[in-house]
Amino acid sequence: MRIVGGKYSGRIFRPNKKFKARPTTDIAKEGLFNILENRYNFEDKTVLDLFSGTGSMGYEFLSRGCKEATLVEADVNHYRFITEVIDTLKIENATVFKSDVFRFLKTCPIHFNFIFADPPFNLRNFENVPDTILNAGILAPNGLFILEHPKEFNFSKHNCFKEIRNYGKVNFSFFEKELE
Repeated sequence: MRIVGGKYSGRIFRPNKKFKARPTTDIAKEGLFNILENRYNFEDKTVLDLFSGTGSMGYEFLSRGCKEATLVEADVNHYRFITEVIDTLKIENATVFKSDVFRFLKTCPIHFNFIFADPPFNLRNFENVPDTILNAGILAPNGLFILEHPKEFNFSKHNCFKEIRNYGKVNFSFFEKELE
């Protein structure tokens, strides 16, 4: 796993053999952050990285200047890897929770400017992930929810869907919740 941009750019971390996550490709991360950096100033933004895996997306947001990141990962080996990388990089503005994402969403009192989710592609009821996250009430006004998903899923008819970006086998659907 490599951090592709920002102050930690080029840093490489190798998970151990017990690691089961499917890391987002460097090409996909570069493409996504090219879009985001052209649209947003990260300095005053907070990010929530759900189903964190390696923690790669959380590090990318922090590396590019986000104010704070919260990472949520249920697998103990992945959680340990994330905390080791944060310690190695001496990141002080990240919080990591070893928790089931859906339990975390029910109790989270914080609003985030960016929410990134990369659930396991074989997650049961994957198609419900956008509604579950958007209905949790944790996306800040004018916030952006990004879902990484396989091409088999098409969220374009979702009422909060804004756009999709494809990078090989990696798809990012963008969602924004209208102010009520």
